[in-house]
Amino acid sequence: MARDFSGVSYAEALGRARALVPALRVRATEAEDARQLLPETEAELHASGLLRFAQPRRWGGMELDYVALFDIPAEVGRGCTSTAWSVANLGMHHWMLALYDERAQAEVWRDNPDAIIASGIAYPQGSAKRVEGGLEISGHWNFSSGVDGSHWNMLAVTVKDGDQVVDHCMCLVPRSDYQVIDDWQVLGMRGTGSKSVQTKDLFVPAHRALSMYLARGGADFPGAKTNPNPHYRIPLSGMGSHCIAGAAVGNARAALELSCDAIGGRSTNYTVARMREFQTVQLRVAAAGARVDAARLIVRNDCLDGQAIAESGREPTLEEKLRWKRNVAYAVQICTEAVDSLHGMAGAKGIYDHYPIQRLFRDAHSLMGHIGFSWDAQGAPWGLVALGGDFPAPPTL
Repeated sequence: MARDFSGVSYAEALGRARALVPALRVRATEAEDARQLLPETEAELHASGLLRFAQPRRWGGMELDYVALFDIPAEVGRGCTSTAWSVANLGMHHWMLALYDERAQAEVWRDNPDAIIASGIAYPQGSAKRVEGGLEISGHWNFSSGVDGSHWNMLAVTVKDGDQVVDHCMCLVPRSDYQVIDDWQVLGMRGTGSKSVQTKDLFVPAHRALSMYLARGGADFPGAKTNPNPHYRIPLSGMGSHCIAGAAVGNARAALELSCDAIGGRSTNYTVARMREFQTVQLRVAAAGARVDAARLIVRNDCLDGQAIAESGREPTLEEKLRWKRNVAYAVQICTEAVDSLHGMAGAKGIYDHYPIQRLFRDAHSLMGHIGFSWDAQGAPWGLVALGGDFPAPPTL
């Protein structure tokens, strides 16, 4: 029987995430070695409903407010950054499926509301043309997180009529229709299993192709008829990266907690002086803590802001969307600064594989490579608009 999580509250969901942290810390190295979400972890996430916190209640999901898309991965990230990234992505894809035509929702959720949906989000990596009844798509998409256990995938395509771009769509494709490429040999975030996928000349029916021009804010998306909750009106392009920012904040919180545990009772190897008595160490820990708290507040405030705007019935302005994109990139940047500082404080111990800070350091720098966290890409557009310039917004924004 399908599991029903429609009665689970925000507080209960957050408690379930917190309860997983000790086991996730123990398994973090194993997840990294496996280069994918561990089966036992996936089973626990399904049992707790923590992949379905944004799924509509009518399909047995929790349908929590948008801030949960950040808060739950941030809590999971204290245990394992890769798992948090997977929770954020896979949870967000349930939120995204609620935007699709009701027929697409039923194809996925009617038989398996626990279905794992991966994605390939780079539109230039996929091409499409309109054919009778839908689209014909081809492409090679990298960074498809959680794809090993996926039942479906949402693949981004640029739709052209000749040389003219006429649409940008996310196409929902079943597992049998795409090939997984095992190319995930990377510096960090190894446990996300973010391998590449490809397909060629694949027919996608129209009801499984969601135009991103309908997901820019407001209630024009097909799923609005059956999923009226205002949080589904939050623009995907403006706030789509806030969920995975939870992994960055959780990672930085873990670095802070583990550093305090390790250094609190540690003495230097050469002078036997207690490290906690050094004011420089105290200040470094304090600064890292302030950065982590600031990052958390920045991202949470954006989520609350987006929810409030959606509930008011208006659509966010371009400046608001750009501000959210600026903020999330900045928040991840200061999380990375916090991890860097704490890793530096570990000294020579920080280079050992068994010392967890080295993994957190690699994960921080790896996840910051996401385009949504690029300060150059996300900071400059808001600056241009703030200075009175004319920003040529892409059609998906």
